[in-house]
Amino acid sequence: MKIPTIQFVEKGKAALTETEFVCEAGPGEVLLKTECTLISPGTEFACLNGNTNRGTVKFPMTLGYSAVARVLETGAGVTEFHPGDRCLCYHTGHRSYQRCPAEKVVKIESDTLPSEEAVFCVVGCMGFQGVRRCRPEFGESMMVMGLGLLGQFAVQTARQSGIFPLIALDFAPKRRALALESGADYAFSPDDPELDQKIRALTGEGCNSVIEITGNPQAVIQGLTLTAPGGRISLVGCSRTATEKVDFYNLVHRPGISVLGAHNMARPGHDNMPGVWTMKNDMKCLLRFMAAGRLKSRHLIDLKADPAEAPGIYTRIYNRDPELLGVVFDWSGY
Repeated sequence: MKIPTIQFVEKGKAALTETEFVCEAGPGEVLLKTECTLISPGTEFACLNGNTNRGTVKFPMTLGYSAVARVLETGAGVTEFHPGDRCLCYHTGHRSYQRCPAEKVVKIESDTLPSEEAVFCVVGCMGFQGVRRCRPEFGESMMVMGLGLLGQFAVQTARQSGIFPLIALDFAPKRRALALESGADYAFSPDDPELDQKIRALTGEGCNSVIEITGNPQAVIQGLTLTAPGGRISLVGCSRTATEKVDFYNLVHRPGISVLGAHNMARPGHDNMPGVWTMKNDMKCLLRFMAAGRLKSRHLIDLKADPAEAPGIYTRIYNRDPELLGVVFDWSGY
């Protein structure tokens, strides 16, 4: 059958189209009807721009990896889900139906948590795992670089982890304001001429941990310079170009800094490990915290849109509109 799908049809252009879809759950799969999907602005901008670090982008393509959907049927071997269950789904698409491996689906246990808020838990896990990998101790300092959706959740989960002071960096005033609302103690612009002095006045020798989420090669170098001796920096952001001319002796070796790769695909597949949990277990964790009111996403929603509005929305993303951060597509009418 054909179903409504948002596709990137060429560089810089998105459209609501119809694509072929097998509306049947295979072995180990769950078939679901989509309630809402969430744009990941950084990743989707890069793909819309034809710029990834995994080769050339081929158009048309369907993106989107965060969805909340209702179970319609389950395939052979699936026992933990039943028709009607409302679920958070990972590695999906902006489309009216989803077919997912069961290991990428988590039931939303709370009946009161709105779907348009729960859908943020997928991108939230990606920011959170950067914090988790640094294994912060209560009372340590931390800096989060890049305050998109992943960064906002890194700030919130760092706050829950007992970080102080918690410092947030971004060029956009709106995102710095959101980070303060999310729990940061201080928020600065990376080009602040007094940034180094301000960080050291707050922390002493630098931050015990740095979470780098911009993917900007120069931000990696800046993050290293602001990490305390013996500290940790986790690299969450996906850089699209190489980080060149890193003085490893002075920035890493001599100060004893640990550099931690924190790509979401580097998680264990089945069992948690110290400092890194499976994606499914982190999804369950953040859903529990959100249902309890200890993590929030309502303040991150800029727009709840009909999928038919996708062309204009992606034009704004392609043009790097700094006012657009959290966009949820409502698929209830499709």
